[in-house]
Amino acid sequence: MKNNEIYIIAEMACSHDGESALARKIIDGAGQAGANAIQLQIWSLVHMMTPYRHEYEMLKKIELSRDEWKELVNYSRNHYPGMDIFSFIYEHNSIDFTESLGIDGYKLSSSDLSNPYMLDRVAATGKKINLSIGASTLAEIQTAIEQIRKVSQSNITLMYGYQNFPTSTKNIHLNYMVKLKELFELPIGYQDHSDAETEAAFWIPALSVGIGVSILEKHITHDRSFKGLDHESALNPGEFERFVSMVRELEFAKGISIPKPFSSDESKYRKFQKKSIVAAHNLKAGTQLQETDINFLRADELGFAPDKADKIIGKTIKRDISAYRIIREDDLS
Repeated sequence: MKNNEIYIIAEMACSHDGESALARKIIDGAGQAGANAIQLQIWSLVHMMTPYRHEYEMLKKIELSRDEWKELVNYSRNHYPGMDIFSFIYEHNSIDFTESLGIDGYKLSSSDLSNPYMLDRVAATGKKINLSIGASTLAEIQTAIEQIRKVSQSNITLMYGYQNFPTSTKNIHLNYMVKLKELFELPIGYQDHSDAETEAAFWIPALSVGIGVSILEKHITHDRSFKGLDHESALNPGEFERFVSMVRELEFAKGISIPKPFSSDESKYRKFQKKSIVAAHNLKAGTQLQETDINFLRADELGFAPDKADKIIGKTIKRDISAYRIIREDDLS
């Protein structure tokens, strides 16, 4: 990654609807758009929730086998070798499997901030951890960070985002995200769940870039019009490509936070815009400069800036200077 690059994660979630072919389309969309990573939700349902949950039967129908996940990871590696693979892990029993796939990092659900079994197992991998903190207390976040630190120094990014699909703009509170970054002194990422049918799906993440996120996570699907699982905030492949282009443009606009040499355009602008000390009228050699002898005007080149007036008043000029010409250092004795 470049120093100023926002790490863009394409979140597949369950948009594959249990079909490997659709999952490949989503991987293609992320890879062709130039996402930094594709995020896969790899889990074993029997270890994730009780059969009494109303979602259980639906999730059972779309659960991909380990062979299918292995094939999808290989597909991504072979077709988009520059794109990382993250696993959004929901239960610790699948970690050995995801490790066998050679994934690049993990995302943990906020449901596991108080789950030392999950935190310890993921931390033990030493890989990057994106820690989802939606609807969590400060104490829960702190506890999770401390638990990870007991095991490893894995890079942790706090992933902020309102967990509603789609999210109303009034519920996002990006200022609180900034406060969390300050409180925990960790990089922050924004997981956007804005309505994909609205422009907010673009300009809310754009705002988060402006206030300092290092990671943007955005849902992607194969075709939102199908209204499959996790479609509400998911962009279609073409939209996701436009999203990535927008973020890369914003990176250029952010630039760097330290002074830099003037570009040729800036130097040209300075010459056009900045004022210099010029002769207020024709001046003869031997004149001792008085305040009435000088003026501050835009000239055809840059000379002494106006704030240097006190340094030249009282000096004697060595040669004639025509009105409106800049007064140079070598004009003074």
